[in-house]
Amino acid sequence: MVEERIPHREPFIHLEDVSVRYRVPSERIGTFKEYLIRRLKRQVQMRTFWALKGINVDVYRGEIFGFVGDNGAGKSTLLKVVARVLRPTKGRVIVTGKVAPLLELGAGFHPELTGKENIFLNGALLGFSHHEMLEKYDRIVDFSELSEFINAPIRTYSTGMYARLGFAVATAYEPDVLIVDEILGVGDETFRKKCEARIKEFCQRGTSILLVSHNMDMIEGMCQRAAWLDHGILQFMGEPSQVVRAYREKER
Repeated sequence: MVEERIPHREPFIHLEDVSVRYRVPSERIGTFKEYLIRRLKRQVQMRTFWALKGINVDVYRGEIFGFVGDNGAGKSTLLKVVARVLRPTKGRVIVTGKVAPLLELGAGFHPELTGKENIFLNGALLGFSHHEMLEKYDRIVDFSELSEFINAPIRTYSTGMYARLGFAVATAYEPDVLIVDEILGVGDETFRKKCEARIKEFCQRGTSILLVSHNMDMIEGMCQRAAWLDHGILQFMGEPSQVVRAYREKER
């Protein structure tokens, strides 16, 4: 593994020996009711696995840092730790400033509410006041390109429309840290480029960005540094092209 540290700079994100442990049933249980009954009878056998093991990463102001790895490698778990959705079992996490997480398409959206109503709901979940959302409402709608559908229930939206609205709300204000988990892989090419351009603008103005993607061209084209995770372990960290090459060689 390549350890790259930038001297004389304070990281916006500091992960020190971060580990996350899960306990899950050792056999498949069909329903939640069955699980409760078996749990009360003490018939559920649990196994432990580590989703992350001893992760040490520093991300600096204005840096786009990418993560690559197979499904189940621990990438999304790591992002949730940084977003304070999960607390690590071991280790220390220090994040400076306001975090805007795009961890899951439509997270925080209510399917029966309209796009407009969900803008204010999602904004409140991100910590913005109603007045702040009023000021940014037109900008959000314009960026999402959903003005014709903004008064329709979210349940009528396609996955791509979810992505547009979610990204537009999360980036209505410039966060100190932006977390993006595969959301740029959804939608048409024109809108993806529009999202990439906004991310680069944020980066130039000092926002630190964590980006997870299975698109290796995006990792190499957008990130200053990257890391490869495999079964919760940091295998390699350094220049994006080196990380992508190491990851692809493992696939052979």
